[in-house]
Amino acid sequence: MNALVTLADAHVVHKARTGGLFSRDRVYALTGADLTIAPGETVGVVGESGCGKSTLAKVLVGVQRPTSGTVTFGGRDLWSLPPTERRTAVGGSTGMIFQDPSTALNRRLTVRQILRDPLDVHKRGTPARREERVKELMELVGLPRVLAEGLPGQLSGGQRQRVAIARALALDPDLVVADEPTSALDVSVRAQILNLLLDLKERLGLALVFVSHDIQTVRRMSDRVITMYLGRIVEESPAHEVTDSSRHPYTRALFSAAPGLLDPIDPIPLVGPVPSATRPPSGCPFRTRCWKADAVCAGAMPDFTAASHPDHRYRCHHPVQEGQSTRDLVTQALSASPAAATADVPLEHTREP
Repeated sequence: MNALVTLADAHVVHKARTGGLFSRDRVYALTGADLTIAPGETVGVVGESGCGKSTLAKVLVGVQRPTSGTVTFGGRDLWSLPPTERRTAVGGSTGMIFQDPSTALNRRLTVRQILRDPLDVHKRGTPARREERVKELMELVGLPRVLAEGLPGQLSGGQRQRVAIARALALDPDLVVADEPTSALDVSVRAQILNLLLDLKERLGLALVFVSHDIQTVRRMSDRVITMYLGRIVEESPAHEVTDSSRHPYTRALFSAAPGLLDPIDPIPLVGPVPSATRPPSGCPFRTRCWKADAVCAGAMPDFTAASHPDHRYRCHHPVQEGQSTRDLVTQALSASPAAATADVPLEHTREP
């Protein structure tokens, strides 16, 4: 099966507001990302704030150009295409749902105008057909037609997010990227939006990239889970294995922090300094907080290693052993000495083109 989107060694480097008078610090937002999204699959992306999840999402839909590396969309190198062709290729085949619908929607446009706008820009069908499509989209996401002339400010948070979802689906995309789609909503509304996304994915055969801090929701919704740390993808795992069978220490620590009612345990403690994205440490970026870290971890970033499952890979010099329980890891982390080799040596990065 052909991939919809493929990232190969994608880097994103921003100029920070900090630094000297004549030189700015650099923020290494995404480092060496390799990822493939297949048709119809759901890929969850988890990690702490600032780990690069949103940057990865923007790169996937062509909103953010990588500093280096390639983005292949439909078999074509996205950023080698002329702007008009690139806009047609990506805009007509992808949709993005942003975190806060109150800022993602134009406050001066009605719901009808918001949903019709992508149809007008890409010249889909006749004007009459576009109006019919607007009605179809509203029905698809469960919005009453009486809201068609309403403004975003007149809608509830859940209704605004339904409008954002409908807009993302306007052009019949193959891929939808949802960046924290429920974080700005009330708890009572979140389940409705999540169920709507799952239903639409199944009905329309979409590929879905789901970015969220709610790691247990990501696990339940996804086929595959990507763990990110300080701009790097450190593990890819089948969703059903990620809680108890992930091999990277950070993934296990992250999922241990999610409360569980059936088998409550203390989270795996992480000590040591949290690295800066402007001065990432040498070698493995997690080594400053990892109870397994040693001088080897400071020397080089490990390559991906394949686990026993064919869709499971991780980047770690000292991975969690297969079958090792989270309780064992809690005990191990509590008894470990502080992480070795924590010198803050900047990571050499691909230069900007």
